[in-house]
Amino acid sequence: MSEAVSPLRIETVVKLGGGVFADAVRFNAALAAIAAAALSRRLLIVPGGGPFADAVRDVDRRLGLSDTAAHWMAVLAMDQYAHLIASRLAGAVVVAEPNGVAAALDARTIPVLAPYRWLREADPLPHSWDVTSDSIAAWVAGRLGARRLVLVKPAGVQGSDETVDPYFARALPRSVTSLVVTADRIDALRSTLTDEA
Repeated sequence: MSEAVSPLRIETVVKLGGGVFADAVRFNAALAAIAAAALSRRLLIVPGGGPFADAVRDVDRRLGLSDTAAHWMAVLAMDQYAHLIASRLAGAVVVAEPNGVAAALDARTIPVLAPYRWLREADPLPHSWDVTSDSIAAWVAGRLGARRLVLVKPAGVQGSDETVDPYFARALPRSVTSLVVTADRIDALRSTLTDEA
């Protein structure tokens, strides 16, 4: 198994929901807020699945994929969104495992996790649509010793347990505080990312 980053080297894991990408203006504003926070905070971006995971869901509905095939295809969708995020965010670099996160932070770049390789090696979560990128981000936050997990959701989503997947509460360690912020509340996102954990 990959060696974990030392506890508390990552202050905040930011899970950037795939639905945020649907609104280009809010997507770019969210990226700008994350980039500004990264100037003074050690953070990691975990992507959602976005339209790439939606394609997997569509194939699953039409063809009936096995739970395992759907799981790994959806995780690969997160890798695709990671590359999209890194291409749109100055100073960002795609990383695949904890050592890559540490190297990116040491180089003063913003790590964006493409989680497939790490998750495939560790295989820590059930293979089910009850487990989405929210639970994956929660697991990552715990493994990296983060204090907080900030879930950036599309505009209009309410900040409640109903906005996360059914497995999320089990994936989130007690030591990690989770917060939901919607992409239409950029000032709230900025303050959430720069406040002390």
